[in-house]
Amino acid sequence: MSLFLGTHQNRLDVKGRVSVPASFRSALRQRQAKENHPLIFRPSHKMACIEGWPYEIFSELTNSLDTMDVFSEEHGDIATTLYAEAWPIEPDKEGRILLPDHLKEHANLTDTVTFMGLGTIFQIWEPSAALERCKSARQNLQKTPLSIPPIKTRREQP
Repeated sequence: MSLFLGTHQNRLDVKGRVSVPASFRSALRQRQAKENHPLIFRPSHKMACIEGWPYEIFSELTNSLDTMDVFSEEHGDIATTLYAEAWPIEPDKEGRILLPDHLKEHANLTDTVTFMGLGTIFQIWEPSAALERCKSARQNLQKTPLSIPPIKTRREQP
């Protein structure tokens, strides 16, 4: 599985387009070998950034809604948060995406943006906010020990 790794800065042009980092485009090509789906972009519901989701990962996330009562308030809140401001966007031939104004406003984007890889998804930040987020994440982990499930080697997997 290809992962989104690293932190990259790119310029946002006057039309609102930005180039997706080459390593992210490569990861997307590997993920989409069989089917060509758009990326799903949505405002983070916790931070002032934009989340970029490969279509299949976004579908896995939203499939969990199928187990909920469609008429419940919780389903309505989650569905609204996930879908109402989400946009499918396909990069152009040069690997650029056109970000909708409401997403740029949510993340306070102007002329330069920072792409942060988070493994299966990525985020787009205003550069100084991205630095603060990284600093905050490191400080949080220093206060609370990091706890990740143990990694199984291929020999240990069934």
